Amino acid sequence: MRLDPEAVHTRRRSKKRVILIQVRGDEAAEAQEQLCFLETAGLEADEMDCINVVREPAISWSRVDSSDVLFLGGAGAHSATREFDFTKPLGDLVLRWIEEGRPLFGSCWGHHFLVQTLGGEVVTDHATGEVGSFDIELTKTGVDDPLFAGFPDLFAAQLGHHDRVERLPVGCEELAFSDRCRYQVLRLGDRPVYGTQFHSEMNESHLQARLMMYRDTYLEERTGEDELSATLRPSPHAELLLSRFLDLYA
Repeated sequence: MRLDPEAVHTRRRSKKRVILIQVRGDEAAEAQEQLCFLETAGLEADEMDCINVVREPAISWSRVDSSDVLFLGGAGAHSATREFDFTKPLGDLVLRWIEEGRPLFGSCWGHHFLVQTLGGEVVTDHATGEVGSFDIELTKTGVDDPLFAGFPDLFAAQLGHHDRVERLPVGCEELAFSDRCRYQVLRLGDRPVYGTQFHSEMNESHLQARLMMYRDTYLEERTGEDELSATLRPSPHAELLLSRFLDLYA
């Protein structure tokens, strides 16, 4: 049976304890990203604790130990192909989190960082970059995955990236791809560990606002706001992934 996003309604559930790892040097983008995750995941403000590793590069385990779920967000100008002060401490934390069997979801940069941390390869490749709304297609494995139960084989998502996954880590499976860029969704075996190349926390309005913040990074000079708006479209299925992830694994 196909999932009807319009029929999905908010229901009572137990409180979650979620950590959002951010890599943001811009305060406006940092605040907007928090709102995107809260809205799309269906969380209350007191259910999500945000840690920006640009300001807090070395995160103690005690800072996250009492949480149920780890979200790895985007990064703006910080590519996962480069080393930063936070790279090793965050990598160690992510590996310990996964080893303890805890749920983790990486979006865009978080997807890349997860791949690098697990031993895969990420490259910068402007030719395969995607900025705007694009169609994502599920693999056979993706169709059978519980996170995508009821999804159409092809669904829209919001993207803004110049990096891509070149090689998956051992043990990871490809769940979805796009015409321009492979490895749009991955899962680590049967663990509750996922990554999406696209922004699972965004709808088209969120993406438009974000791209205006980073227009020098992602948009050419000739691309105006009206031109960008014309290329964007709704992504109702992709916007269900974070809340469904919490329902399944938190």
